[in-house]
Amino acid sequence: MGTGILTIDLDALAANWRALDRLSQGETGAVVKADGYGCGAAQVAMRLAREGARRFFVATAEEGATLRRALGEGPEINVFSGHMASDTGLIRDHALTPMLNSPEQAARHRAALPGAPYGVQLDSGMNRLGMEAADWAATRPMLEAGALTLVMSHLACADEPDRAENASQLKQFIDMTAGVTAPRSLSATGGILLGPDFHFDLTRPGIGLYGGLPFKDAQPVVRLSLPVIQIRDVAEGEFVGYGGSFIAKRPTRIATVSAGYADGLIRHMSSIAQLHDEERLCRLAGRVSMDLLTVDITDLPGTPEHLDILGPHQTVDTLAEAAGTIGYEILTSLGPRYQRRYIGA
Repeated sequence: MGTGILTIDLDALAANWRALDRLSQGETGAVVKADGYGCGAAQVAMRLAREGARRFFVATAEEGATLRRALGEGPEINVFSGHMASDTGLIRDHALTPMLNSPEQAARHRAALPGAPYGVQLDSGMNRLGMEAADWAATRPMLEAGALTLVMSHLACADEPDRAENASQLKQFIDMTAGVTAPRSLSATGGILLGPDFHFDLTRPGIGLYGGLPFKDAQPVVRLSLPVIQIRDVAEGEFVGYGGSFIAKRPTRIATVSAGYADGLIRHMSSIAQLHDEERLCRLAGRVSMDLLTVDITDLPGTPEHLDILGPHQTVDTLAEAAGTIGYEILTSLGPRYQRRYIGA
């Protein structure tokens, strides 16, 4: 087999959801946008629905339609981008709940789909999506008189507990939603960990479900094993890969494995990231190319059939640190060529 095997442990994902649910004061939903953070939105959502999750969040109406086909009727699917001009048919046909971000979206939704449910997203200081205070004040009476299911906002610095912006956004959200009778939601994974003051009626864990920081107690969810397709001996002084960036300082065994930046393993991890043969580590030797990695296996006792770049000995965040990025990018960049295997589907 010439492609990597991406193993996704849905049992571990479910355990992470249960742990975050125990920490939450109210209902716990699940964010499954970007194809379930690269893990497969349908498989993730169906497993979490079995655990008791009833509200799911996606980025776009197109993602919501795909998810509805997997989940069937019942669970609520909320769309962060709201009601865009071309979304009406998808929202209607797939029973989606847009999170309205502006008075224009509110007017569009109520005119196109009168009586259909909606949520509202407020901007509590992040300046990214959502109604600012003046727009919310102007539209609030009309929106509260309709099928309002949720009022939410999003924290900008929740993964840094000591940042003053967290308390500032909390106060702004409380002030903006005073007297609201619909359920309220402010926290994703980081907000859950900030404590009960941030939880309100619903939390929306995302990255923590998939084994990422800031949820340090998360169980690892993904394992990526890459097949070794060739072994070669490189003499001292010879170079490896594009640009000759790795030069052997001793007689070296190089394993060429099947994966590269076309599979989401970005070039910035060249000569930095490490792979594992069980607990034994070995480093990339030279640049990441489109389809191949070259790995120094000189110190391994044998010849491996595959090497793990994600797994129990290297989390998405450890790999992300080596690549100069964040775990979110590693997960959501995992390419379509991997053979996917699910545990606990």
